[in-house]
Amino acid sequence: MKVLKFGGTSVGNSQSINSVIEIISDYLKRKEKITVVCSAMSGVTDDLINVAKKAAKGDETFEENFLKIKEKHLTTLNDLITNSKVEKPKIFVEQTLQELYSILKSVFLLKELTARTLDKVMSFGEYLSCYIIAETMSTRGIKCEFLDARKIIKTDEQFGNAKVNYEVTTKLIKEYFSKHKKLQIITGFIASTINGETTTLGRGGSDFTASIIGAILNVDEIEIWTDVNGIMTADPRKVQNAFPLKAVTYEEAMEMSHFGAKVIYSPTLLPALQKKIKIRIKNTFNPSFKGTLILPREPNIKFNMKGISSIDDIHMLQVEGSGLIGIEGISARIFNALAKEKIRVLLITQGSSGHTICLAVFPSDSIKAKRAIENELKLEIFEQQVKRVEIIENLSMLAVVGEDLLNTPGVPGMVLSALGQNGINTIAIAQGSSQLNLTIVIKKEHLKKALNVLHDELFSARKL
Repeated sequence: MKVLKFGGTSVGNSQSINSVIEIISDYLKRKEKITVVCSAMSGVTDDLINVAKKAAKGDETFEENFLKIKEKHLTTLNDLITNSKVEKPKIFVEQTLQELYSILKSVFLLKELTARTLDKVMSFGEYLSCYIIAETMSTRGIKCEFLDARKIIKTDEQFGNAKVNYEVTTKLIKEYFSKHKKLQIITGFIASTINGETTTLGRGGSDFTASIIGAILNVDEIEIWTDVNGIMTADPRKVQNAFPLKAVTYEEAMEMSHFGAKVIYSPTLLPALQKKIKIRIKNTFNPSFKGTLILPREPNIKFNMKGISSIDDIHMLQVEGSGLIGIEGISARIFNALAKEKIRVLLITQGSSGHTICLAVFPSDSIKAKRAIENELKLEIFEQQVKRVEIIENLSMLAVVGEDLLNTPGVPGMVLSALGQNGINTIAIAQGSSQLNLTIVIKKEHLKKALNVLHDELFSARKL
């Protein structure tokens, strides 16, 4: 069996959904056993979040936004199903949208939007798109069933980013699929608590749904269908000569995802990684292209540079002072202070003297991080052992990713030399202990040039 997951752009409108149905039909004609997971229509999850937030602020224009969401789904349904067969699914979609409106109206009246309610609001995106796809296929004679994932995936009550209860979920999924042999069209992203309250699986949740189901059913392959030909050597919006990779390891894919590659979200890989299930990234709009295969590492394969990923906008925090030198526990205190504030640290560098520690964070966290560190080190700052924390803005971070990168002579030198020869100064450098990446911080204004320079240097001689 294979699990096919189609993202938001793949089901973004009636034309895209027709392409998805054609792909599914081709698998069925070949007698391949598949199950399908789908996201909300492109942009709908963001629309649902925005309309809920407007309602919570008491903004009456939330109703206009709701009507646009309603129109999008009804128009798509009418485009996909002929007039003689559309009436029953149309009534169901309208009733579902009325339920959504009732929730939004309550949020508007109470002027309160809890994480629990927001999860419920967001769930309508996947629920509606999968229902419409399943009904469309049924009216065209394709035997299938619409499956609300809340019936089979159970989580804790951490609304917004719930943790899966694998013991219960495994039992439910195995029981369900043992009794239902038709093709399943399953809602991605959403789940529920033991008590039946709606939860969501966080960013990349639909991919995660596919991976959970695929791992529990021990499928042969999980296919993530999106709008690009696979994992690229670099962001094609920034690097004109970027090209799709034939294959990467799980670890390489996770590393590239961490550093900004948008095709796949790293937690998606974990269930598949544990079962050693292959994942393939495919293009809904170019289905004949083989895409990128994500698989376990094969030791006999020699080092292969895989890609250059980047995070466009970061801030560096510089902690400097004699009080850092030789004092045990200073670093731990800094990191503990940041952890308490739930601040994600993207990169850490420290000179061998210990005189300076540099940390990279997202711009939205930099002021909070500065306050947290200064509060932790207030005595050292008062005694002038440590200077006040400096924030350096307008920076970007890029990472060269590949297995055995740091054990391959000359690669770090090649990277730094290429940047230097093109007038690009490095602000900070970190070599990952995982041997998977070389990370460099540069000025934001140089990012696009740096990506193209490094791509030409590292990949111009070959296409994988």
